[in-house]
Amino acid sequence: MSSQSSLQDRALDVLQTVFGYPSFRGHQAEIIGQVAAGGDALVLMPTGGGKSLCYQIPALLRDGVGVVVSPLIALMQDQVDALAELGVRAAFLNSTQTYEQAMRTERMVRGGELDLLYVAPERLLTQRCLELLDASKLALFAIDEAHCVSQWGHDFRPEYIRLSVLHERFPQVPRIALTATADPQTRAEIAHRLQLDDARQFVSSFDRPNIRYQIVEKNNGRKQLLDFIQEEHAGDAGVVYCLSRKKVEETAEFLCAHGVNALPYHAGMELADRTANQSRFLREDGIVMVATIAFGMGIDKPDVRFVAHLDLPKSIEGYYQETGRAGRDGLPADAWMAYGLQDVVQQRRMIDESEADESFKRVQGAKLDAMLGLCETLHCRRVRLLDYFGQASGPCGNCDICLSPPVSYDGSVRMQKLLSAVYRTEQRFGAGHVIDVLRGTDSEKIRQWRHDKLSVFGIGADVGEQEWRAILRQAIALGLLVVDHDAYSSLKLTDAARPVLRGEQQVLLREYRKPEKKKRDGSRARAIDAELSGAARALFDRLRAWRVETARRHNVPAYVIFHDATMREIAKARPVSINELRNISGVGERKLETYGEEIIALINED
Repeated sequence: MSSQSSLQDRALDVLQTVFGYPSFRGHQAEIIGQVAAGGDALVLMPTGGGKSLCYQIPALLRDGVGVVVSPLIALMQDQVDALAELGVRAAFLNSTQTYEQAMRTERMVRGGELDLLYVAPERLLTQRCLELLDASKLALFAIDEAHCVSQWGHDFRPEYIRLSVLHERFPQVPRIALTATADPQTRAEIAHRLQLDDARQFVSSFDRPNIRYQIVEKNNGRKQLLDFIQEEHAGDAGVVYCLSRKKVEETAEFLCAHGVNALPYHAGMELADRTANQSRFLREDGIVMVATIAFGMGIDKPDVRFVAHLDLPKSIEGYYQETGRAGRDGLPADAWMAYGLQDVVQQRRMIDESEADESFKRVQGAKLDAMLGLCETLHCRRVRLLDYFGQASGPCGNCDICLSPPVSYDGSVRMQKLLSAVYRTEQRFGAGHVIDVLRGTDSEKIRQWRHDKLSVFGIGADVGEQEWRAILRQAIALGLLVVDHDAYSSLKLTDAARPVLRGEQQVLLREYRKPEKKKRDGSRARAIDAELSGAARALFDRLRAWRVETARRHNVPAYVIFHDATMREIAKARPVSINELRNISGVGERKLETYGEEIIALINED
């Protein structure tokens, strides 16, 4: 038997006996083979695709400790606890530890007593830590959330750039860099900055088919969010993203006042409060976390049924990363966003007023343009999303555009009216004033500027204000108008507007639809659980109650004991022996040994 096939057999044995999964998915087997054999790898795999196995299994197959570089100090304890439940020897080194705890971990590293060590990049780069690694047997380096190395990206961490020291100082130790989010430019930057130019690249499909994408026009966003949660996700776990800390707190209070179990999370909170809220979200069922983008990276909670945005994300990468936290278990989930003209104005202003250089601002502006294009597209959102990452696809049938296709029409005349009104008002006014001119609104400001005397005054009176706002957003998305960052958010014509104004270019617009409340599926979690028969449902409920109590005793999140998907399979299969239980996906040997008898006893209670 060749050494390669022997390595594959050993890897599969670890997958089945330690992690309890019957077979590898996608590129996992290839990646594990590459790293376990001593090669470098750059891995792009969507959230929920099983990235962690790609370095955990090679670390168990190779001599020495696998060093995992992660920016997620707050989550290291849960990651280590989850591995301990599997019988894997893991620990972390970070600033939350006492001196004595850190010393004990360092002794375990030197003594070869660990399979995996999680360390923050700041700690790794200290002279003390590098000397510790010099004195230890190293299996591999795993650089998680590798997109943090990109200076153009949405999650840049300056210390990540210095991680090239790993290649320079430990050239014989294989390295694997992993991320769920990287367009071709970011991918090239990761490879260059981490000196992984010669590494094998593994790019999985970016598609998350279980996530339904929906973007609605913002019209009292908080109320729309509440309706969405109450009608489709009552009692479900979810994440709501807001741009500002103030909005996070106000939204969490609003949801709580209306019966939603919501918690706030942002970087301005006291660390103890932030950590407590994160712990509750991970360890309890049905909590909605309202947060800035400071929350979420590395969150392993599998049963998040929705991610909602009350503000426009800065880029498609950010949107993809954030929405990807929904449905990690592969079951149906929603990505919902309320988006309006003010979002565009706000994001443009943030770019223009930042202290970044002009090249960075241009890149950020292009990323925002791509995000606007996703919001205003007339075609399948998933196609547009995947195309951004260089992946071709067909209509998905599981986004709002596919499920309720918009009607397009020749909007050239209306667009000409809008552009003319911007021009006639000398490109000095914001959206509200220009729309008032178009609709012939009698106001003091209109009379003050004598805009009621303009030829364009009232030429759009047959179109409602909200519809004009929708047309205006599309004009910005099409690149015909830009929003200035002056005090008035003035609208300015671009060069692309000229052929439209001259009638030389047709403009297709999306027909405006009044927002309407419509109940779709009810709770996604309830719909999923409805697949269980009466007896299976009763057993599943008993298993969940047992899991809550067991997790409390072990002081770990419930999903660390077993995922819902594993318990559903147990409830359906009703294994009557330890051997039958062994065949359930997600039940490894350690968990079988620890919990097997209790589970069989629960099944036999009927």
